[in-house]
Amino acid sequence: MSEYMPAVPRLATPVTRPAPVPVTGVATLLLAGGKGTRLHELTARDSKPAVPFAGANRIIDFAMANVVRSGLPRMLVATQYAPHSLHHHLPTRWGHRFPQAGLALRDGQDRFMGTADAARQTWDALEAMGGDQVLILAADHVYDMNYADLLAAHRVSGAAVTVAVDTVPRAEARGFGVMQADAHGRILSFLEKPADPPGMIDQPDRAMVSMGIYVFDRRWLQEALFDRPVEAMDFGHDVIPDAVAQGVAGVWRMPAGPSGRGYWRDVGTLDALRRAQLDFVSAEPARLPFASPASDWYLGRGSIAMPGAVVPESARLTCTLVAPGTQVPPGLVTGENATEDARWFTRTPAGTVLITQTMLDRRAAHAHIRRSVTPPPSNRRGLHA
Repeated sequence: MSEYMPAVPRLATPVTRPAPVPVTGVATLLLAGGKGTRLHELTARDSKPAVPFAGANRIIDFAMANVVRSGLPRMLVATQYAPHSLHHHLPTRWGHRFPQAGLALRDGQDRFMGTADAARQTWDALEAMGGDQVLILAADHVYDMNYADLLAAHRVSGAAVTVAVDTVPRAEARGFGVMQADAHGRILSFLEKPADPPGMIDQPDRAMVSMGIYVFDRRWLQEALFDRPVEAMDFGHDVIPDAVAQGVAGVWRMPAGPSGRGYWRDVGTLDALRRAQLDFVSAEPARLPFASPASDWYLGRGSIAMPGAVVPESARLTCTLVAPGTQVPPGLVTGENATEDARWFTRTPAGTVLITQTMLDRRAAHAHIRRSVTPPPSNRRGLHA
């Protein structure tokens, strides 16, 4: 075989399992408008939730699979940045998993001013779903969760707001909403992306972070969105701190998975996106929404080929992400010379390299210009040759 070509994404469906018991009494909103600037060129024309992951999957597919497996029959997806691919992808690959009209999309381009504002501007649709709770989900994380368990825990807790949480080393918590909770799960403090994250009360070397997944009592959320003196724009900056200040917010910790720990990854950087996919090469820390063998997308040497990429066997790529549709030239070497990588490609300080077709075209054009302006070597001999 002369080249490596990832398979065209399959239109396979997840492994057939018994249909879940439908969950009633809840309206579900999936927030899928993230721009994902830290993914650089991968989100130049697509939103972060639409970025491919492990071959046939997209990041958003994890939340979609969780919703289906949890038995939630109706959901509204709020898009914003570069929504076109999601508005095609979601009905095509997921529409048949919902009852008629169970999956709805709302485009918020140039309208939504934040996550809470998206809920406010789609409140009519959430209200039409009925129920006493509102479940808010993020579309840009890789994880496996039964939302029915979260909803059940919220309903018996007596809290007006429940935040799904995970724990991470303190040094890695700066990019999250960080909180402390007492032994009963009541949130004592909440800081959005603090420079010096506080440690957990019983584990000071780790921090408790928000997964961007919330359950609200409908009446409480309606008042928080519509009855504040200043309109809340963001859940992390505005709504959750209000709930903590009122003493009505609690935490729900994701149960451990097959490995003994829960698996949840924010894949908002090139390093995190590449490393998370490597977790799926020889194991399955979370269920992939669509079956996609590692041989379809893993190149070896810590490198990933995205759908439609063509990589010759003569290329030697290390710690590299090959963007969708990119045709790598024979003999290309990446990940071994930081200066050369940074000259042509996007390279992170931690060493992940991103290759796109535009970058390769620019590199090829430069090489062509150099060849055309360099005079050929002289064949004349000297007098004493």
